[in-house]
This record gives sequence, structure tokens and C-alpha cells, in this order.
Amino acid sequence: MSLRERIATPDGKRRFVRAIFATIADRYDFITAFLSYGQDRRWKRRLIDLAAPRAGARALDLATGTGDIAFALAARGARVVGLDITLRMIELARRKGAAQPMVSFLVGDMLALPFPPGSFDIVTTGYGLRNVPNLATAIDEIQRVLSPGGQLLSLDFNRPSNRAVRSAYLAYLTVVGAALGWMLHRDPDTYRYIPASIRQYPGAAAVAGMFEARGFTGVRWYPVLGGLMTIHHATRT
Repeated sequence: MSLRERIATPDGKRRFVRAIFATIADRYDFITAFLSYGQDRRWKRRLIDLAAPRAGARALDLATGTGDIAFALAARGARVVGLDITLRMIELARRKGAAQPMVSFLVGDMLALPFPPGSFDIVTTGYGLRNVPNLATAIDEIQRVLSPGGQLLSLDFNRPSNRAVRSAYLAYLTVVGAALGWMLHRDPDTYRYIPASIRQYPGAAAVAGMFEARGFTGVRWYPVLGGLMTIHHATRT
């Protein structure tokens, strides 16, 4: 079965994503830095600056990975929960943050968040929304757990609207991803998943429209890396 067929349905994508992130967890920080040309931390700092968390703010970082955004929020005075569906990611995040009392981590699913309504002032996610099996459900869950006036911020790959740019970008990611996947895991689909997931992704403007349709206001999206990446920022009514 081809990679495209494996992630064509919500159930198929759920299984594939869970397996792939368990495989790459120990190399996640390296791969994120490599594929972002070393810019990943700068983009995350910009996301935190947009959030401007006040001291004591309640923050939730989804698809937290090894915790970079969660730790950055805590450094600004927020009380943070980092959630990820991959146990190994959470183990690595807890190890990195063993001395950080303002952050806690747990394994959980973005499509069924284990929190009551209005639990958080800020919800962030880095490379999370593109990977969920059902984007609309994930946005609904984020809207549910945010308090009125709460902020949603998301950093992710974009799906360029220009066909020529999109084709070149996805071709590049496919070649590089296949090579990395083979070298690191003996499986070229490991990182070929990134361009495959971008092909399924609605793109920055369409995602902004989904936020607005689900009760978010002040929706903005900021192009990063010439529009190949995007930071979304929205407020819950």
C-alpha cells in the first residue's frame, strides 16, 4: 500500500501518525532543526511573542513533542500542560524539564482533550494541526477548552497556493525526506510523510477560515520562510 493510501482515511492516518512519531521521537529535535534550516527555535519564539503570556496564564501546548514551546511559555510565567499522543515524546519532554515546576506533561489525544471547558487562556501547537486525522474536530476541541478571550496559536508547514511553488516545494521535501528516512530509519516513508501530509492540508487561508467558522475572531496568519511555513493566531469569542 502506498503512503498516500495509508493516510487517505482518518483511521489510516491515525495509525500511521502514531507509529511514525514513536519511531522518530529520539531524533525529533535534530530533524526539526534540520528541516527548518536551524530556524525552528526562532519561529517558536515569534509564536510566544504573539501569545504574550501574562504571569500565571493557563497554557496548553498540543503535539508538544519534546516540549520546546511548553518550556518557552513557562519561561514567560505561564503554567503549562504539554500534551502529546506519543509516549516516548512525553518521556523525553519530562526528562528535559525535570527541574521546571511550571510545566507538566501527559499523553493524550488532540481529538478528545481530557480537560473541562474553559480550562486554558492559551492553546499552542507546533506542527500539530496538519497531523490530526480530523482537523475540524481538533479545532472544535481547542475552542472548547479555551476560556472566552483565550488565544490559539499554531505553527506549521503551509500548502503554497501557487501551483509551481507548491510542486517544487513538495518535490524537494519528498526527495530530502526519502533520503533522511532511509539513512536514519531504513524507511523512506518516515519523512516522506511530511510532503504527503501537506498535500492533504487545506493551506493557511483555508485553515484561517475554519477558525472563523468555529467562533474564533481576529484570525490572522503570518507567513514564515517566504510563506512555506505559517503561524496562525486567533481569539476565542
